Amino acid sequence: MTLNYDSTTDSLYIDLSSKPNSDSREISEGIVLDYDVDGNLTGGEIDKPNNKVDLDKIVLNKVPSEVEQLSA
Repeated sequence: MTLNYDSTTDSLYIDLSSKPNSDSREISEGIVLDYDVDGNLTGGEIDKPNNKVDLDKIVLNKVPSEVEQLSA
């Protein structure tokens, strides 16, 4: 899983899978979920996330894999 924040567009993309997207659905204003050909969730985009979620702190709890931090 990768969280990608773009400050120039103020958008956050959460990449959940390496599979290509085949369908996208806006589930709420500014929130789009992406799906693969089998209907599995592959990721999602949140426009203007600073108005919708708290990006000041991200907590990973009991993650069963390696965590890599990249600076902005």
